[in-house]
Amino acid sequence: MGDDAAHEAQVLASWQANATPWAHAVRARAIESRRLVTDQAIIEAVRSRAPRSVLDLGCGEGWLARALSPLGIDVLGLDVVPQLVEAAQRAGGGRFRVGDYSQLLADAPSGVPRSDAVVCNFALFGAESVVALFRDVPRLLTPGGTFIVQTLHPWTAGAEAPYRDGWREGSWQGFSSAFHDPPPWYFRTLQSWIQLHSTCGLRLIELREPQHPASARPASVIFLSSVAAG
Repeated sequence: MGDDAAHEAQVLASWQANATPWAHAVRARAIESRRLVTDQAIIEAVRSRAPRSVLDLGCGEGWLARALSPLGIDVLGLDVVPQLVEAAQRAGGGRFRVGDYSQLLADAPSGVPRSDAVVCNFALFGAESVVALFRDVPRLLTPGGTFIVQTLHPWTAGAEAPYRDGWREGSWQGFSSAFHDPPPWYFRTLQSWIQLHSTCGLRLIELREPQHPASARPASVIFLSSVAAG
């Protein structure tokens, strides 16, 4: 198994092992950055595009579907961790399926209807798997649809490591002792994220940098893009 495949396998194993404490933390609003900034930021980003349908990739325990459904938005959530999807199904607010991105793309367009917005909210941890997803996102969007990604801001999440693409060790710092074996994640510079959109046939519409109210530093970065004109 190559380094990239080994890291991707670690990511999956970690989220499977930490599914229960993660669901508890999200529902208890125990994650400060989410409570103060990033949850509302992704809701506002989605609302700004006025979609009728949303495909939530990496939906976790389904909180975003529950936030969007009262707005009249039809949400289909997909996650590779069965425990999280089961928690989402019990809470309701949308339709939820177990599966990974490659399975989803193998099904499209017959298995999954195109959506007005495809959303990845802190759900992109890999290297080549993320590139493959970006390449195939146009197949999941309705004409004029929007791809919305919220992720860690490279300028604040990079710590003291060199500012270049590459795998980083994960951390559950600030989380409860119930969490263990943090997942690794693939760091991308801001330039690399922008180039990824361009090389995969996506046109960046807007870049948002939600700020933490105390530090005034970016709590995340949000990319909104559409399929580039042929």
